Amino acid sequence: MKKLLNTLYITQPAVYLSLDGDNIVLLKEQEQLGRFPLHNLESIVSFGYTGASPALMGYCADRNISLLFLTLNGRFLARVIGQSKGNVVLRKKQYILSENEKQSAQISRNFITGKIYNQKWMLERMTRDYPLRVDVEQFKATSQMLSSVLLDVRECEQLERLRGLEGQAAIHYNRLFNQMILQQNEDFYFHSRSRRPPLDNVNAMLSLAYTLLAHDTASALEAVGLDAYVGFLHRDRPGRASLALDLMEELRGVFADKFVLSLINKKLVNKDDFLLKENGAVLMTDEARKKFLAAWQSKKQESITHPYLGEKISWGLVPHAQALLLARHLRNDLDEYPPFLWK
Repeated sequence: MKKLLNTLYITQPAVYLSLDGDNIVLLKEQEQLGRFPLHNLESIVSFGYTGASPALMGYCADRNISLLFLTLNGRFLARVIGQSKGNVVLRKKQYILSENEKQSAQISRNFITGKIYNQKWMLERMTRDYPLRVDVEQFKATSQMLSSVLLDVRECEQLERLRGLEGQAAIHYNRLFNQMILQQNEDFYFHSRSRRPPLDNVNAMLSLAYTLLAHDTASALEAVGLDAYVGFLHRDRPGRASLALDLMEELRGVFADKFVLSLINKKLVNKDDFLLKENGAVLMTDEARKKFLAAWQSKKQESITHPYLGEKISWGLVPHAQALLLARHLRNDLDEYPPFLWK
């Protein structure tokens, strides 16, 4: 369990939620795991839904405490909430800002700041940890270039230019990605990003990691009452969770890319985990995908100290923390959205 910004997160599986007076009680196999007063909670998020008492749901609905249920993998299931109040105002503000290019760019540049900063940190970390395995001079030069792009991003107020700066940084970062693969180089290599379909083992894993991260981020946005399909950097497109893609930008490198690299470098995957189709597409086997998902869930349980909040949370709650911070910015509780800057 974790209380974060007036939201209670229940991350243990098979926990039943019940009401006792003005408290929520967490039960697992009839054993009480904890109890928390409800009067200062804004929402409750339960991973791995087992059940909740009607009394608790009624209490939360009467007091406008949202009760959200997700799968253990973070996929959105349902939300129980009373009369719409803050969520309607919040979404209307989101829609209004998304129609204004300058205001959209001012929010979007923080997503991109987080992405480039974290990519720069990854490069610096490689030069520190593996100076004999990578081209240190090339990594340092790219890091300096990313610092220069960051300065331009911070002043940018045009979405098209912002996309151009992000693309420029991505090209230079991707050029060094292959050097960060330290093991199994004959079977795992990265020359460029290929999506539909992925054309090599690394891209197959990156595509799956990005899909999982997008689902986690979309669920986090739904949990705070935002519309995951209306973005600021990624514009509206039917069926695309544009705001989820916005918010996950800062986590692409530091979580998804780093996760894929760790699987390769620790030899937790090998060439036998992939299938080559006649059209050139590379797919993971069913067993490899199960192994990948198990490792992903394990990674999400690892604890970190959030760089802005200063609180200890799991990696899996980072999208939820960022969604809460974004909602608070849109409500004018924060002057600016604070991106996730990891180091």
